Amino acid sequence: MGKRASSLPNMVLTLLMITAVAGGSLGFVFQMTKAPIEAAAVAKQQEAIQLVVPDFDNDPAAEMYELTSSEGFPLKVFPARKGEELVGVAIETMSNRGFSGEIKIMVGLKPDGSIINYQVLEHRETPGLGTKMDDWFKPAVVVEGRKEPGTRLLDGFFGIKAGESGDTKNILGKHPGTTRMVVKQDGGEVDAITAATITSRAFLHAVEVAYTTYTERTDAASSATTQYNEEEGGDNEPVE
Repeated sequence: MGKRASSLPNMVLTLLMITAVAGGSLGFVFQMTKAPIEAAAVAKQQEAIQLVVPDFDNDPAAEMYELTSSEGFPLKVFPARKGEELVGVAIETMSNRGFSGEIKIMVGLKPDGSIINYQVLEHRETPGLGTKMDDWFKPAVVVEGRKEPGTRLLDGFFGIKAGESGDTKNILGKHPGTTRMVVKQDGGEVDAITAATITSRAFLHAVEVAYTTYTERTDAASSATTQYNEEEGGDNEPVE
């Protein structure tokens, strides 16, 4: 009994030492990787802005501001200017209606609200199905006589027009205010990804949230947040 009793403190001490070493190692690894991870996230964000809002000469990230959607989550808005002219905005938006949870995208809008381009930032959708949203909603590219989703920034620059007739998957060049950004199964105007309707609904929902939040809460001409005054009858909630 004496030996067993005396060995218990040693076991506890050993476990504490192992825990301390493991915890210290994890903390060290976290500190070592924190900066590179943050830098990679910033680089990815900058790349997405450049992809969805081309031809600007300001620093959209330096002018970034946030708007709150009607669902309560913040959207980051990156104004893109050429000289003094607002040429568009890149909006980091999201939807939590995906098949596997949250979908986050960067969508570029012209000052009038029409869609320039988009870039998927994060998702956990089914590989081979939901992941097709990366290109599905862009202009089709003719490859060896067959149409395939576009994979380059604004394929219209290479002879394919955004909003081309017959390409009912494509949302580039379309205006969410005049085009119902809902899958055809739900009475909308956009073809869903084959076998990934839930993902398609979530993706289009994220686009709609970006458009609605921006146009309802922002002066698109100046990219300055609209001030709402409840005492004067202002409504600070967007119209569904």
